[in-house]
Amino acid sequence: MADLNKLVDDLSALTVIEAAELSKLLEEKWGVSAAAAVAVAGPAAAGGAAAPAAEEQTEFDVILTGDGGKKINVIKEVRAITGLGLTEAKTLVESAPKAVKEGVNKDEAEKLKKQLEEAGATVELK
Repeated sequence: MADLNKLVDDLSALTVIEAAELSKLLEEKWGVSAAAAVAVAGPAAAGGAAAPAAEEQTEFDVILTGDGGKKINVIKEVRAITGLGLTEAKTLVESAPKAVKEGVNKDEAEKLKKQLEEAGATVELK
C-alpha cells in the first residue's frame, strides 16, 4: 500500500493547473466525472438524513475577480502563491474570475486574499 502521508504531501504541492490536469487524468482512468461522483456521494454521505443547514465550511477557493488596474503586481503575487510561470500567471490574471487556489483552509484562504488585495487585486472566497 502507498505511503498515504507522502501522497498527501505530494498532492498538497500541486499547482492549480497541475491539480486540474490530475483531475482530468483520474476521470479518464476511472471513467467517471468529479461532478457525478459528488452527486452520487451527496445523498449517501448524508445517510439519507437532511444535512445541518448551518454546517461550517472548512475548505475555500480563492477566486481572483479582477486585477484592480495593477496587473503586474497581481501577476507577481499569483506567481509567488501558485508557483506558475510568467505566462501561466498572466493568463490566469487576464482570465479573471479564476481560482488561484482551491480547497485551502480558512486561515490560508484569508492570508492569500490579503496578499492579493495588497497587490491591488479584487478577490472573493467561496
